[in-house]
Amino acid sequence: MSRYNVIGTMSGTSLDGLDIAYCTLEFSDGQWCFEINSATTIDYTPELKQKLVAAIQMNGFELMNLSNEFGYFIGKCVNRFIETEKIDTTKIDAISSHGHTIFHQPEINLTTQIGSGANISATTKLPVICDFRSVDIALGGQGAPLVPIGDKLLFPKQDYCINLGGIANISFEEGNERVAFDICPVNIVLNHLSTMLGKPYDKDGALSESGSINDNLLTTLNALSYYRDSYPKSLGREWIEDEIFPILNSFEISIEDKLNTFTEHIAIQISTTITSNNKQLLLSGGGTFNSFLVDRIKANTNNEIVIPSEQIIEFKEALIFAFLGVLRLRKEVNCLQSVTGAKRNNIGGCIYQVF
Repeated sequence: MSRYNVIGTMSGTSLDGLDIAYCTLEFSDGQWCFEINSATTIDYTPELKQKLVAAIQMNGFELMNLSNEFGYFIGKCVNRFIETEKIDTTKIDAISSHGHTIFHQPEINLTTQIGSGANISATTKLPVICDFRSVDIALGGQGAPLVPIGDKLLFPKQDYCINLGGIANISFEEGNERVAFDICPVNIVLNHLSTMLGKPYDKDGALSESGSINDNLLTTLNALSYYRDSYPKSLGREWIEDEIFPILNSFEISIEDKLNTFTEHIAIQISTTITSNNKQLLLSGGGTFNSFLVDRIKANTNNEIVIPSEQIIEFKEALIFAFLGVLRLRKEVNCLQSVTGAKRNNIGGCIYQVF
């Protein structure tokens, strides 16, 4: 079999909502091609969003209850999507779900993505692939990022692929292998600051642009030890809450100035990561709609910034998780040792199917 129809779902750390993409992926003449047939983002209810924010503080019983609730939520959203888009369920090979990351501490062999695959399958009556990170963690890897194999096989023309989501990550070829890592926080921090001004996010970066850079804050942020660590490396919300938020809270300056300074911090960290010139940088993720942030990235690099279609900007990660599910069905590597630092390449993903 070389042609697959898969629904990919993605819930990112920035809590923008559940991305759902119905994708067709085909292997032909030695390469993969894809089409996003239809896609949507479903907002979280305020109650569910608050639970996801608070999940890191929950006890085990509460967290398992939330995982079940979130699994049913994903299943119901997929059912609604299928009905709205009039998709023939007999042609769907699988649902491939990222879940929602609560804990990610690879240094102690811990990662947790909630959203019960069994409950998604029971709700949709379709095969579900989920829990893509655990095998890699068990093999001594970071369990992240997972997107790079999709970058490599679905977007081979771009030199660097950068996703500006809750956390910015990058992937590229180094020598004869793919490398990738998390660069720095993006929307987790920008959204956090924007809520202090009564806005869920900084539309077009207008709030950030109205502020000014605080040199002392910028220097403090750029001095964080993570940025000097060699890769493979990855970030979780815990690190941001322990390292970034206390720094921001310690500066008695306007929220607009904090937004402007953190935006510059993101642009500097991205430019520091890319040592080449005259290469193509493909941007995706919600941060790509932040025109002020994109302008600051352009100002800090000598490379060509490639902005893809709005559909790819919004749903590239959902597309790639659909692709990871396809590779799992084919029993082919979907997690790269060169990216995560695991003992070997591996095939991640558990399959649930309710008959």
